[in-house]
Amino acid sequence: MTNMTEAAKKQVSELIEKAYRRAAEMGVLPAGIELKGTVEIPKDTANGDWAASCAMAAARDMRLPPRKIADALLENLELEGSYFSKAEVAGPGFLNFRLGDRWFSELIAGIERDGGDYGRGDSLSGQKIMVEFVSANPTGPMHMGNARGGVLGDALAEILSREGAEVSREFYVNDAGNQIEKFAKSIDARYRQLILGYKGACREVSLRERRRIPRQTGGGASLCDGCLRPFAEPAANEGGPQPLRDRV
Repeated sequence: MTNMTEAAKKQVSELIEKAYRRAAEMGVLPAGIELKGTVEIPKDTANGDWAASCAMAAARDMRLPPRKIADALLENLELEGSYFSKAEVAGPGFLNFRLGDRWFSELIAGIERDGGDYGRGDSLSGQKIMVEFVSANPTGPMHMGNARGGVLGDALAEILSREGAEVSREFYVNDAGNQIEKFAKSIDARYRQLILGYKGACREVSLRERRRIPRQTGGGASLCDGCLRPFAEPAANEGGPQPLRDRV
């Protein structure tokens, strides 16, 4: 399976190296210089599909302005039969390349050939990776962050898996500890508040019992009303709050 992105990147370096050798043979550029620099996908597509900084990296060793080096490389580039349809010099000395029909044709052919296996690789083969990502928070209502975190985490795990890694998926452990203890107390508080809210129930509840109800419900009020009302209304009719665990 051919990685077309890596193939294009590698070809940029090869084309520039060949252009440099031609320019050196013609005496346009000094010979014996190792071309360095980066080959990257530009952030702005107006700068092409790939950009090389070798002219700027070689300026010190060649003792020439980066732009002059880039112009000499461009004049000696041979794009015929390559993945690229055009190259140009930009800025202080970048060489920008634009992908041509051959690259897109081979890309589509590779997708058709590989089908569902397209994009698989083995760069992470033998590695074990655990991706821990968000699950629904049991102490609050669902929101878009729950959906976003789940999608991003699962997508990342799938990408790693398709590169050969042995991936395990884990949710955050969020059903234990102080947060859950407060949540349990908030459920009990809301249970009592619902009972006290029904007509006639307050006559059977002592002042001491009312004082035991926390002022802050810690999420239980908004989350659990629908679940608690079926237990709270019978309890109210029976004379006041009773341990919720006895009614479940």
